[in-house]
Amino acid sequence: MNRRIVITALGIAQILSWGCSYYLPAVLARPIAADTGWPFTWVVAGLSAGLLCSGLASAFTGSLIQRNGGRPVLVAGAILLASGLVVMGLAPNLPVYFLAWMLMGVGMSASLYDAGFGTLGRLYGKDARGAITSLTLFGGFASTVCWPLSAFLVEHFGWRATCFTYAGIQLVISLPAFLMLVPAAPGIAGSGIAGPPPPGDGSSVHRPTFVLLACITALAAMIASMLSVHLLTVLQLRGIDLAVAVGLGTLIGPSQVGARVVEMVIGKYHHPLWTMLASVLLLAAGTGLLLTGWPVTALALILYGAGNGVHTIARGALPLVLFDPYRYASIMGRLAVPSLIMQAVAPAVGALLLDHGGSSTMLGVLFAAALTALLLVLCLARVRSRVGVSQ
Repeated sequence: MNRRIVITALGIAQILSWGCSYYLPAVLARPIAADTGWPFTWVVAGLSAGLLCSGLASAFTGSLIQRNGGRPVLVAGAILLASGLVVMGLAPNLPVYFLAWMLMGVGMSASLYDAGFGTLGRLYGKDARGAITSLTLFGGFASTVCWPLSAFLVEHFGWRATCFTYAGIQLVISLPAFLMLVPAAPGIAGSGIAGPPPPGDGSSVHRPTFVLLACITALAAMIASMLSVHLLTVLQLRGIDLAVAVGLGTLIGPSQVGARVVEMVIGKYHHPLWTMLASVLLLAAGTGLLLTGWPVTALALILYGAGNGVHTIARGALPLVLFDPYRYASIMGRLAVPSLIMQAVAPAVGALLLDHGGSSTMLGVLFAAALTALLLVLCLARVRSRVGVSQ
């Protein structure tokens, strides 16, 4: 199967999967609360429950991709997302609503970036870096495509019909794309390619490297999750009008995609560790400048968006060179566990920080997290130089 066709199929599915799961509450939460009378906080908390389930399932999902290839896992992810959306559309009460998010959370572990990266790593091994970068370019347009679509569907048909529509999209678009356009992985019957070596053949994971990388990605996930939920509130608390705050927030998406395009062009000339270093430097610069306030807020958000965009690539590309590429899918699943759990709890932690310390306290914590991640990247470089892995 042509690599461009595979990446395009996975990329379109990424847009739809992110749009009908992670980005769904941004548009549907208030209509759901208004229609049902459920507390808005609990409606939004459904996503946290989904992310928590995704984190708990991701290691198992990664091991399945490692053993069987990505296609069956992606198929299961599309079916789980569709099932969760149908349950959500039918939900008569909050417990059923949370059950829907739990189903979708398991589906997210089998359909979002980590599953996509694992699939590409299983297909292309150490040569998957370019494919991973291309996949993130597609994913960067998820909110751009799906927020307007969700808003249109909610306005004209209601939130329940919106859930049913996205369920249909998963079954009509994503599911056939996985079945027809994602090839069997090496080692799967009919692929004609020899499989990976058995687990004992030199494929052990260097534990200090794994722990450092897991901590770096978890800290970056905390920063992204907390700001994605609380950014507009933070800007308003710092004296910026809502309309201006919304306009400033729109700088993040193009910055993410722009930074990924730059990395796609120059990435082949440097080690992915430099990509990770650049990402945490940009995150630190962005959160630090946010602390200083207006008029550098726009620059701060551009730097933060660029850092967040590049980090997604580094998170997928760096394990390819730090660990045995034959075990990439399994390692990605394990690395995702702390990041997804952090994503789940970060919004609640951010709310507590805002309530008890204000915007400066929350931003100070995020800046400290970014500096810690920067220090850990430097430690990672030192550890890898000691074990003989260098640029």
